[in-house]
Amino acid sequence: MTQSTLHKATFAGGCFWCMVKPFVEWDGIESVISGYMGGTAATATYEQVKKGTTGHKEVVQITYDPTLFSYEQLLELYWQQVDPTDDEGQFQDRGDNYRAMIFYHDEKQRQAAEASKQALIASKRFAQVVTPIVPAQAFYKAEDYHQDFYKKSPQEYHDDRKQSGRDDFIDAHWQK
Repeated sequence: MTQSTLHKATFAGGCFWCMVKPFVEWDGIESVISGYMGGTAATATYEQVKKGTTGHKEVVQITYDPTLFSYEQLLELYWQQVDPTDDEGQFQDRGDNYRAMIFYHDEKQRQAAEASKQALIASKRFAQVVTPIVPAQAFYKAEDYHQDFYKKSPQEYHDDRKQSGRDDFIDAHWQK
């Protein structure tokens, strides 16, 4: 697989610790990197972003092979990880830096993201869907201790995810 055949997708969905694991275990996903995007500051570190002064969101940037896992499949999985009705953060994590957001990397991704959002609205699963779809900007990789947090600190990951209410929300709205 050459780098030119791989694509990138970037999603904000609250705390990036909880957004990595749902994406990593699929054929065609090459990497899922925690980071920051969407701000106006020239740099982004965890301490800066957490203060809410840079405008950045916590994001995951996914490198994937679209012949094995499509952008549309990523979008379907994304919607099932977030509360698309909340524009003030996600679950226990409050503030602009934790807002759900889809960052598109090209026109094809923008169209697919808009179509998936419209399909979610049409499904009437939620009373409203407020998740913005915006152009991708500079990506700043998060500090190493944030990468693959679910593997490095499994108990803290489990406890944080349980306390957040994310899994209860997902179960309530996405049970098969």
